[in-house]
Amino acid sequence: MSALSILDISAVRAAPVSREPYAYTLGSNVLNPDAIDDIRRDFPDIAKPGYLTVDEVALKGRFKALIDELESDAFSEILGEKFGIDLVSCPRLTTIMRRSQLKYGSIHTDGPSKVLTLLVYMNDAWDAPAAGRLRVLYDGRNYEPFAVEVPPTMGTMFAFLRADNSWHGHEPFEGERRVVQVAWLKDASELERKRKRNRTAQFLKGIFGR
Repeated sequence: MSALSILDISAVRAAPVSREPYAYTLGSNVLNPDAIDDIRRDFPDIAKPGYLTVDEVALKGRFKALIDELESDAFSEILGEKFGIDLVSCPRLTTIMRRSQLKYGSIHTDGPSKVLTLLVYMNDAWDAPAAGRLRVLYDGRNYEPFAVEVPPTMGTMFAFLRADNSWHGHEPFEGERRVVQVAWLKDASELERKRKRNRTAQFLKGIFGR
C-alpha cells in the first residue's frame, strides 16, 4: 500500500490554481472511489454543531487513515508544490464538522496565524441551491458576485492561501454538512492556542446549547 492510498493524488495535482481574487484551488474526486463507502461509514457520529479538533473526536477505520494522510508531510509537500510554498514545516490543525448552524458561514478571511486552509467535503448530495455552498468572494460584505462556488459534495477539495483579501463564506445552512478542515499554521504556539480556544467554545456550547 502506498503512503497516500485514500487521497487520489493525481486528482489533487490536476486541480488548477487560480490567482484572482486570491490564490485558491478547487478540485473534485480527490478521494479514491474504493474508499468512499468506508469513509462514509466511519465518519464520526458527532452530535455537537461546529468544528471539533481531531483530539476531541473518536476516529476509526478508513476515516482515521484519511486524516493521517491529510496531516502527513507527503501531502503537505504536494499541496505546497501547487502553491509554491513550504507547508511541510508548518504545524497542522485538523477539525471536523458534521452539523452546521444558521449562524455559520459569515464572510471572513481567516486569521493571520494561518498560512493555508484546506476543506474536503463528504456529503453524498447537496440539494440546497445556494445555502451551505462556500463562495470565493471579492469583499467582506457581499455574497454576490462571487468568483467560484464550491459544491460541498463527496470528494470536493477547496484550498486557499490566507491573505488580507481571502474573503469567503456561505449563505446560512442548518443541518448535516460533513467537512474536514486542515489549517497549516505559522508556528506551534498558534496551534496550541487554537486547540484551547476550540475546546473552550465546545465546552460553552455544551452548557448553553448554542
